Amino acid sequence: MDAKITLSFNEKVISKAKKFAEDNNISLSRLTEFLYSKITSGHYQQLEDLPVADWVSMLAEGEVKYQKATPSRKSLKKEYFKSRK
Repeated sequence: MDAKITLSFNEKVISKAKKFAEDNNISLSRLTEFLYSKITSGHYQQLEDLPVADWVSMLAEGEVKYQKATPSRKSLKKEYFKSRK
């Protein structure tokens, strides 16, 4: 079951994260969930222990699997009108 939360981030970070998520056809919520699941799957005592480098390597090698979000009606409509120009 999904739960809703409210988070506050630096505006530039959110903008980049949204672009990254869009480029990878995944929702920002699912991207955040994926990152949290990676962080909480280990036994990390501090931020420096997080396996960020390992995750980036796995991503570059294609080992990471994403759950892709179904495109929203809004994005499909936008894509359609963009293709009609």
